[in-house]
Amino acid sequence: MTVTFEHVTLGQRVLFGAGKAAAHLSAEVGRLGAGRVMVIAGSSEAPLVEKLCAGIDVVLYYNDVAPHVPVGKAEKARAAALAHGIDLVVCVGGGSTTGLAKAIALTTHLPIIAVPTTYAGSEATNVWGLTEASRKTTGVDDHVLPVSVIYDAELTLSLPAGLSVASGLNALAHCIDSMWAPRADPINQALAAEGIRALAGGLPLIKHNPQDLAGREQALYGAYLSAVAFASAGSGMHHKICHVLGGAYNMPHAETHAVVLPHVLAYNAPFAPDAERRIAAALGTADAVAGLEALRSVLAAPTALKDHGLAEAAIPQAVELILPAIPGSNPRPVSAMELEHLLRAAYVGTTPAAPSMPRKESSHA
Repeated sequence: MTVTFEHVTLGQRVLFGAGKAAAHLSAEVGRLGAGRVMVIAGSSEAPLVEKLCAGIDVVLYYNDVAPHVPVGKAEKARAAALAHGIDLVVCVGGGSTTGLAKAIALTTHLPIIAVPTTYAGSEATNVWGLTEASRKTTGVDDHVLPVSVIYDAELTLSLPAGLSVASGLNALAHCIDSMWAPRADPINQALAAEGIRALAGGLPLIKHNPQDLAGREQALYGAYLSAVAFASAGSGMHHKICHVLGGAYNMPHAETHAVVLPHVLAYNAPFAPDAERRIAAALGTADAVAGLEALRSVLAAPTALKDHGLAEAAIPQAVELILPAIPGSNPRPVSAMELEHLLRAAYVGTTPAAPSMPRKESSHA
């Protein structure tokens, strides 16, 4: 059998090491020759940022950050960067902080150094997202890819176990979606499989002992692999669902991904047997759906969208918004009825099960 594919690897410098973030940041700022640095971080990260930035000169500390990057906040941050003559943006935090840095880079082309404190993975992708009038728009642009990423597991120690689990399952969703996303290929599938293995090993250690640095290092490593796979493979059905829910209903990013993931896996797995076997093997189980549920049980993962702000009355509208965005390459055809059934199951929090084959009349709309 002949193997044919086209793969693109994004160029990025990655520095990984516990307790080394401050030294790595100082070295990277020097390497890039930056003289006017803007640091983006939420106000809760202020003590961490003070230590992290002790070795660099910061012109502007910026903390007006919000989930899903509202357009108004993006424009305000861009204006601040221009007003202060910024030549480098450093973002410290999770996906919201990285997203705002990307919004600045999208129009200014300023370089970014990302210092993640969660497992969101946005730091390793060239994907941006902005929300306006309750609709989230995403795109791809190499200018938003951080030039450097500094990973330090010690910076994640303050992330509570519950948020660590949700954030880690968001990373796991990057891996699983990459198995059948529009540009899936043997390379990003291999990265995704290793990411699943690392996350499945690290997250239970964090749940058992939130101060377990080895578990957090594994999860951080897995999160990076998941993001690289996702950046290469593109957005599959899972991410299209979650992007719409997050933007339209202001739902928390990580928890939404954590709840939706098992339902999409159960929906697609019977129609992607090779991917299902790889996912199962990475989880160390014979069945991918059962393996994910076992992991989620150990982690006491979020289970229901109703617990995170989705109103049941919004589900029909959500179906209308999501259906056109689902890739035609999804392993299983998707109809409005099937999508609504999936969302209602995720809303209530029922345990997903692998479905029967779809009826002949089902079609992607």
